Amino acid sequence: MNYTEKAVILDEAAIVRSLKRISHEIIEQDAGDTGFCLIGIRRRGIPLAHIIAGYIRDFSGYSAPVGELDITLYRDDLSELSEQPTLSRSNIPFDISKKTVILVDDVVFTGRTARAAIEAIIKLGRPACVRLAVLIDRGHRELPIRPDYVGKNVPTSRKELIEVRIPEFDGRFEVAILEQSEGPAE
Repeated sequence: MNYTEKAVILDEAAIVRSLKRISHEIIEQDAGDTGFCLIGIRRRGIPLAHIIAGYIRDFSGYSAPVGELDITLYRDDLSELSEQPTLSRSNIPFDISKKTVILVDDVVFTGRTARAAIEAIIKLGRPACVRLAVLIDRGHRELPIRPDYVGKNVPTSRKELIEVRIPEFDGRFEVAILEQSEGPAE
């Protein structure tokens, strides 16, 4: 399917404001005795988790541990992706037991990625609590999953996509909404 850019809905300044707000909300809710950690869901959740951790350190002095989670083997659509899925490695160099684990991702859509991430986390230990932080919530949930921290709610149609562009991958920091293009007439 072909998609064309409909609009840039968040520029760099708006993304920074959203991530700072999420960071303040995390500090307010999760700065408890057990501490908390951030775990970015591969790919774009990882740099977002590091940015949020930096803001938390700046605002509160707490250096939240940050991990990286690859959920490939926990996806329920693995056979639809490819015969040989590309596996990356998770990197969580700290114990998550009895900690509040905050999963960080760029967009929540159906909830299936968050479900896979929760399953992967439970295999690693028994956290005190698992929360979800996302830059964009676009709706259309297929599972009963709701993020605890949201940068922006963006109602979309199923014919639209949200594309989070991050400097590490895309050379710029913005969020765009794309719409399905009409293909050539046959």
